[in-house]
Amino acid sequence: MPKSWIAVASAEHVRIGRANGFMQVCHGKGGPLRRISPGDHVAYYSPVETFGGKDRLQAITAIGVVKPGAPYQADMGGGFRPFRRDVAWSDAAEVPIRPLLGSLAFTRDNSNWGYQLRLGLFEIEAEDMELIRHVATSQRPLLLA
Repeated sequence: MPKSWIAVASAEHVRIGRANGFMQVCHGKGGPLRRISPGDHVAYYSPVETFGGKDRLQAITAIGVVKPGAPYQADMGGGFRPFRRDVAWSDAAEVPIRPLLGSLAFTRDNSNWGYQLRLGLFEIEAEDMELIRHVATSQRPLLLA
């Protein structure tokens, strides 16, 4: 059964990955990507617009399914060779996370919900991924209680 994951990166970095069909986490480390399997679902959370910036965003910025294949390294020059995985990204809108906080299992009743985001990649319940997918791909906004 596929797993569901939240990855964390700035929106500018997520958009580069979306445009080029890959994901990268934890400043290019390979270990976290080895926990993910082909067919797993991934959603990116972007706390900020730009890497190292103070421009708060706090939004889900991408949703996709991991393609077959193992993590691989890309040469970005200057000796930086981050690990990546290929992802089939969905046509989804970027959506603020705040309206979802009371409905997601990993944030509900958790005033420190942001702490786990520091991990850069963590598993979530399939129901959380379905809610995120519904909100991000729906033509009409979902009203949550």
